[in-house]
Amino acid sequence: MDAYSRANLKSDVQDMAPQFGMEGIEARFARKNLELENSGLSHFRLKPGYRTPFGHTHSEQEEIYVVVSGSARVAIGDDVVELGEWDAVRIPSGTMHAMEGGPEGGEILAFGAPNTENKDAEMQPGWWPGSS
Repeated sequence: MDAYSRANLKSDVQDMAPQFGMEGIEARFARKNLELENSGLSHFRLKPGYRTPFGHTHSEQEEIYVVVSGSARVAIGDDVVELGEWDAVRIPSGTMHAMEGGPEGGEILAFGAPNTENKDAEMQPGWWPGSS
């Protein structure tokens, strides 16, 4: 039998947002639960209008965000991209980005590769295009 791993993104993967004092978002990172070696998978639930309090970039990892319900805005470099259900956007490595829940909130799956265990992440508090 082939080796595989299974996890429920809601019941098996811990919401990390409360540990960082972030209200208005659920942030579940399934890399360890699924024993991912070459990629990453995260689940986010954003309340209406909630904007992540930082932008971030990865020196190696590219990410794909897929809105599975509701809507969201994703800031990518100097652009803000509106996303609806089942819209997907690829964020290249080296590009600052952040997200915000739409009027009814949004649920997002994020995929990243290669798996860098967040060792290549740079965070910038308060980042959003046009903000000081």
